[in-house]
Amino acid sequence: MSNFLLAVQFLTILPLKIRNFNDKKMAWALIYFPVVGLFIGSMLLGLNTLLSILGISPAVANIILVIVLIILTGGMHLDGLADTADAFLSGKAKKEMLEIMRDSHVGVMGVLALISIILLKIGLLSSVYVAVKPVALILMCILSRWSVVLIMYLFPYARQEGKARLFIQGMNSKIFILSTIVVVICSFLIWYIPGLIALSLAALCAYAIGKFVSRKIGGVTGDTLGATIELTEIATLLTVCIAQKLIYG
Repeated sequence: MSNFLLAVQFLTILPLKIRNFNDKKMAWALIYFPVVGLFIGSMLLGLNTLLSILGISPAVANIILVIVLIILTGGMHLDGLADTADAFLSGKAKKEMLEIMRDSHVGVMGVLALISIILLKIGLLSSVYVAVKPVALILMCILSRWSVVLIMYLFPYARQEGKARLFIQGMNSKIFILSTIVVVICSFLIWYIPGLIALSLAALCAYAIGKFVSRKIGGVTGDTLGATIELTEIATLLTVCIAQKLIYG
């Protein structure tokens, strides 16, 4: 239970205040990343149902859902996306890119990345059929949280210190396999074969991001992990939009 609560603390703003942990405990918390995604997605689904009952228009509801998702996660994944965009679009060398990601200020590219990802998320949610929206909300949260487990297993950490390093230091095949079993079961139960296809495409997207990032800076960082979550959410929503057309016409 403590590992699950640690995963909740790391991925949300819920004030659990767990302080007694080490790299091994942090790594074992990765098993529960998809479960935390399920928790977040379920909260969004509950909110979506409430907004529907209250007669809120789908367009406004989608904006509220995206805002609430940002609040629930403390905006930390968006912060990672902004820092990553500033660094990788700067045209600088590896050392300078790592320094840019450490800078607390957000540059033009970071702001544009934030605006783009938020608009894309709202737009894609608006393109999802009403009957498929529960699937979209839960899958995007589950698959995106698992995507960073995949990246942390496959790629090294680019810095000598940092919070994400604690996860990667204790990572092993058993943790990755258990986390993957959880996400496979969840994906299948939520949307059967299309759910597994969405999982495969999310994994492909995450791997491509990890490969690109590692080629540029020699590994992943906390910021690039946050960016991966945001981009994989978009990839999952896009997959759902395409799949629904093929399935339901």
